[in-house]
Amino acid sequence: MWWRRHISIIHEVICAKTVQRNHIHVVGVVLVLSTLSGCTLVGVGSPSPALTSADGINFDEIPDAIPQAELKSRSGNPETYVIEGVTYRVMDTSDGYREEGIASWYGGYFHGRRTSSGDVYDMYLMTAAHKSLPLPTYVRVTNLANGRSVVLRVNDRGPFVEDRIIDLSFAAATKLGMAEQGTAEVEVVALDPPARERTP
Repeated sequence: MWWRRHISIIHEVICAKTVQRNHIHVVGVVLVLSTLSGCTLVGVGSPSPALTSADGINFDEIPDAIPQAELKSRSGNPETYVIEGVTYRVMDTSDGYREEGIASWYGGYFHGRRTSSGDVYDMYLMTAAHKSLPLPTYVRVTNLANGRSVVLRVNDRGPFVEDRIIDLSFAAATKLGMAEQGTAEVEVVALDPPARERTP
């Protein structure tokens, strides 16, 4: 009946808006929205591993990322891209980048999915998402509340929520002592060597 179709359309719009207000991968936005089967918030009611699954894991033994010379990824580095009407510009280089702001983290909902750079997201690796740094970029993230620092490989885009400047993997957030509260004030500093341009 006509009214069932209208209800279905309204439900789809609400679900799409709910997902967009949370963390969205630039590469795979269409896939996420088209395959969403229920109005599930990002990171909530997600498939295993659970959002904060830490059973049997010693996070102190998870090594930081090790900066190394890399080429810019073939995906995830457009000159500009648009999310919810906002245009973001990807930096030519990470050289000299330093910023303070709010960090958040993302977990089980995206575990096993493709990142913007094409890597498979693993919530137990030391990685992060950033709106404008070239992919990949190695960064040192310091929790300004407790002085803890980690070195991460930025291989994804986001977060597109409020004033947050970086989205951390669950492992990184745990090692920084911010997983439980969800966000923290951090300093982010890009490390050498910057990713190099690919030659034609």
